[in-house]
Amino acid sequence: MAHIIIIGASTGGLPSAYEIRALLDDSHQVTVVSDTPIFHFVPSNPWIATGFRNRSDISLEIDHYLAAKNIAFSAAGVVAIRPEQNQLRLGDDTVLDYDYLIVATGPKLAFDEIEGLGPAGYTESICTLEHAEQAHVAWQAFMQNPGPIVVGAVQGASCYGPAYEYALMMSHALRQAKIRDQVPMTFVTAEPYIGHLGMAGVGDSKGLIESEFRKHDIKWITNARITEVEDGILHVEQVDSQAELVKMHALPFNYAMMLPAFKGVDCVANLGGEVVNQRGFLNVDQYQRSLIYSNIFGVGVCIAIPPIEETPLPVGAPKTGYMIESMATAAVQNIKAYIDGREPETIATWNAVCLADLGGTGAAFIALPQIPPRNTAWTKKGKWVRWAKIAYEKYFIHKVKVGSPEPVYEKSILKLLGVNKTK
Repeated sequence: MAHIIIIGASTGGLPSAYEIRALLDDSHQVTVVSDTPIFHFVPSNPWIATGFRNRSDISLEIDHYLAAKNIAFSAAGVVAIRPEQNQLRLGDDTVLDYDYLIVATGPKLAFDEIEGLGPAGYTESICTLEHAEQAHVAWQAFMQNPGPIVVGAVQGASCYGPAYEYALMMSHALRQAKIRDQVPMTFVTAEPYIGHLGMAGVGDSKGLIESEFRKHDIKWITNARITEVEDGILHVEQVDSQAELVKMHALPFNYAMMLPAFKGVDCVANLGGEVVNQRGFLNVDQYQRSLIYSNIFGVGVCIAIPPIEETPLPVGAPKTGYMIESMATAAVQNIKAYIDGREPETIATWNAVCLADLGGTGAAFIALPQIPPRNTAWTKKGKWVRWAKIAYEKYFIHKVKVGSPEPVYEKSILKLLGVNKTK
């Protein structure tokens, strides 16, 4: 019978595994391969960096929970995908054969594209649990020696919400500590305007976030190309709408957090040719299926999505929780169709739902669908959004523990927000 392997065990991989296991009888084998034995809830990383959460709150070892659902697991990671042989070579030199493959790896963080960027350089990151913990250690030291802060996202980034969250959460914490007056803050982003979010804005996201920045005395630089980071100095080229240089900045900082651009992880990027795009992301059709190999499916950040609109500097489109869950469901349903002798027909609803903690308040951004024109472009602000995000965190971790195949957003978050699901 069929062997389905899922590469990745995060917000795309685990829902895929649980959903396919619920659809198939035990004559079919389901295996999850990850490069870590730990699941951690990525949207909570800004909370880790500011100390609101710690590792035990948002992570757990997953082998026990997968085994309880008759899902095999390896934490050896994937070194190579051999699509012609329908095989994977793992980090421990094990070779696994598959009939269907779901790639849900997430991204490779491209710190190397800018000299001095990242935790190995001079800026912090909140992209992984380890990075967020390191950022928190640096934050604690900064609180004893405050000075300028620079925060934002570099050219080519495709996940902007966490940068906005972190900036406003830091400002809120500094005000609570009564030292905000000692900390000039600058938000630096490749976006053409504040609140673009890689989605050409959502409702009045521009006005909402600009207003929050003004309230928090946060300056900003948009259309910003980061050229280099030195110890304590971020070098920025600001461009106009034609990408022509208009101003150069050398921003001093005592603390900096810049989100990097993303690339495809090595085992995916190395597939080459038309299988992936120039950044190493998997090219898929409307059924989440590889354009070249019909038994390979892609879910989440690892797939290629073109920018929503042309911008002076590269600004990627985000893949949010609702969208990733929808991709997982589509991939799983289409694999089931193949196993049943039918053609794939399930198409993901690429809707964007973002819940952001903005320090003393929160904001929800909903774009249905993500790509304009939209049926719904909905933005709301209030402290209740922060509690909604906490509820999402707790429910998703509960889903991982019990092995629930039910989509979190569709069953809980959208209902909580009072938004009807729209294709």
